[in-house]
Amino acid sequence: MASGAVGTVTRGTTNTNRLRRVDRWIAAQPVLRRTSDPVVVDLGYGASGVTALELQQRLAKVRPDVEVVGLEIEPARVRTADEQLAAVREGRTGFDPRARIRFALGGFEVPLPGGRGAAVIRAFNVLRQYREAEVPDAWARMRSRLQPGGLLVEGTCDEIGRISSWVALGPEGPRTLTVSLRLRDLDAPSVVAERLPKALIHRNVPGERVHAFLSELDRLWRIHSPLAAYGPTQRWIAVAQGMRDGGWPVVGGRSRWRLGELTVAWPAVAPADQDSARER
Repeated sequence: MASGAVGTVTRGTTNTNRLRRVDRWIAAQPVLRRTSDPVVVDLGYGASGVTALELQQRLAKVRPDVEVVGLEIEPARVRTADEQLAAVREGRTGFDPRARIRFALGGFEVPLPGGRGAAVIRAFNVLRQYREAEVPDAWARMRSRLQPGGLLVEGTCDEIGRISSWVALGPEGPRTLTVSLRLRDLDAPSVVAERLPKALIHRNVPGERVHAFLSELDRLWRIHSPLAAYGPTQRWIAVAQGMRDGGWPVVGGRSRWRLGELTVAWPAVAPADQDSARER
């Protein structure tokens, strides 16, 4: 572990294209266009640096000068990523040899030189192996390393990236929850329950807001089953519109729904015993 690095070594499972859903969402966020210092941190990228390389490749399409810093607290993983990066620089991969990306040792303290803050921190499949009680402190540490107006994206997905969810947090605290699903062959939206962020994964029980949220998604998915004849996307759009019409604070519209996404304001799903993480 790196000296001073905050965190615990996790399993490090990494698969190519696993984080495409959250990367696509990050690329659409206004912070990337507005920031004067487009540094993005991939925190806890795992046993391979490929997800950080993919992140840089995707974000560069909307912000060509984006700089990605991959951080890991396990030195061997940094060495592996550096070897991968050397192959990129030599033109032996499909990634841009000139990509603005580097790898370094670090954890939740998010060490960036010169006191720089991150425009975006992506911490995916990192807190899954922690205790729920440890989440607020980890969130607070990472949020403190954001630029004003910056964004922390913390979440989880399955091994091949078909089921994903994440919390978006600003320096002030959590803002939204997003679920993103592969709609083809989807039986029920509540399949995401096993891939909820750590702050919510144990809260999918009666009496909790996230349980009500998932239950309503499932109900509307059943109600709109006749639309399956027109394809799962049309069915999901009807579900999302139904959530909005039912009073759920849905953020975004059809352009995101078509991707299998649905985003709601954090208070709608926050744990019942926590009015808001802003108070922490």
